[in-house]
Amino acid sequence: MDLSLDGGDEQLTMVGLLFECASGLRRVFDEQLDRDPALSGQAFDVLIRLARTPGERLRMAELAVWTSLSPSGLTRAVDRLVDAGLVEREACPEDRRGAFAVLSESGRSLMAAAVPRHADHVRSLVGPVLTSAEQAELQCLLRKLRDHLRGLPTGSAPTGSAADPAGSSCPEQSRPSGRSGGGPWTTVAPRAPAADLGSARITGTEQ
Repeated sequence: MDLSLDGGDEQLTMVGLLFECASGLRRVFDEQLDRDPALSGQAFDVLIRLARTPGERLRMAELAVWTSLSPSGLTRAVDRLVDAGLVEREACPEDRRGAFAVLSESGRSLMAAAVPRHADHVRSLVGPVLTSAEQAELQCLLRKLRDHLRGLPTGSAPTGSAADPAGSSCPEQSRPSGRSGGGPWTTVAPRAPAADLGSARITGTEQ
């Protein structure tokens, strides 16, 4: 049976590979987190977002967007972190119905110890396979695709090629022969807005 799609088969292959890589990453990182007595996958997902966000705080609504937890799943996860003393809730002065999730001092200490272990794991997985230039190019392309998908209305089925968003184009990368061990979580210090932490979500989701 001929299933050729005038070039679309290459795009199907590309998307299929993305799903396979995502599934493989979830599996190996779930196994890693299962061996960490201090953190579950959901806890790490929330805490890494807060730890790497300027001010170490996010509105609950923002945190729901930048994690892959459902609103009810996020509420339960944050409740558990508050009970454990790792996160604090603060009222939002501009919105009485809103609240901030804020990384506590205990949460900061926990992540300061946990992140280097997980960064080493990332380096062991990615470093032998991709050069530093390939890692930078892949990160740029994935962020570009992620931002496009997040801008689509629910249930939309776009056709044709979307214009590149301003500032989202990826510069051409040179490809040195050496391999890089660089990982995305080499420090807990906030370095980027939560919207720019595409690599932080590595575990399964609660619906």
